[in-house]
Amino acid sequence: MTMSDASHDKPAMDPALLAKLTGGLGDRGRVAKICSAFGDVYGEFLPDIIKSETGLDVTVSYLGCEIGYKNHLVDDLSHNVTLVDATLRNWSQNVTLACGNGFVITLMEHLLGATADTIEEPAERLLSVIELDLAVMVFDKIAKVLRSAVNAPGGFEPSLSAPHAHDARPRPAEDKPDEFAAAINMSITLAGIVSEFSLIIPQTALLKTKVTPPKPKRQTGGNSPEWTEQLGDQVRRSHVTLEAKIRLQDLTLRTISKLMAGDVIPFHDSGDVRVEVSANSKELYICEFGRSGENYMVRVKDTMNSDDELIRHLMN
Repeated sequence: MTMSDASHDKPAMDPALLAKLTGGLGDRGRVAKICSAFGDVYGEFLPDIIKSETGLDVTVSYLGCEIGYKNHLVDDLSHNVTLVDATLRNWSQNVTLACGNGFVITLMEHLLGATADTIEEPAERLLSVIELDLAVMVFDKIAKVLRSAVNAPGGFEPSLSAPHAHDARPRPAEDKPDEFAAAINMSITLAGIVSEFSLIIPQTALLKTKVTPPKPKRQTGGNSPEWTEQLGDQVRRSHVTLEAKIRLQDLTLRTISKLMAGDVIPFHDSGDVRVEVSANSKELYICEFGRSGENYMVRVKDTMNSDDELIRHLMN
């Protein structure tokens, strides 16, 4: 047997042992202690941030941590969560943040003026487009606390991907090695509705981190318009599906039952054809039906609601 053959027969080093030797896997007790320190920071400071900017009281509690391969930890999360991938320069390029959809839905209801006694436990569902816009702001606050707690050198801001549903997350490349991580799990309670959020952090970053609580910035609990105004602006920029309804000529059931492919049903209006345009079942405009070149179109003749009423409806 040649030296080359002998080297090929040599068994590969155990991945866990290699990770321990290179700083990518720590003792369970040490990892748990660091995760608990993160939980303490979030329990104290995230409620302050949300209170100062929305006037709403939330409670954050540390639930514990899980240790394993990062992709496995993400897969094990509830599917009723929304995810973002985060990077923090000079600290980690591979952090995943997860927030329960129930919290975003409940927060949206509060920002739209609902009271605690009218809000029910939200159903498990994906976030709407507008709720995803709100999730951007939620994840921004979660990431800001993370940045302050780890005090990464250089003072860089976190960079976040667009929020996406758990089931829509792309599968990791098979040839890309996974790394050991820890999932820091916390609950967040708003108006009695309990949701969870998590930070999934590679242990290469976690083990070199000394968690330092940020300086307190307690503010009075005034209802800051920042989130509501920003949400309203995002709503105005959101794409909405419009529907047009045109009344057709009345026909008897006997005639309708005999209609065949190619038969024609006239419009009800003999002159300008009235069209009612709606979105989310809310009537928006009275239009007239026409044609522009080769395209059929409608021309707005009158509005049915004020701008504020329209925005509020679409936010719902």
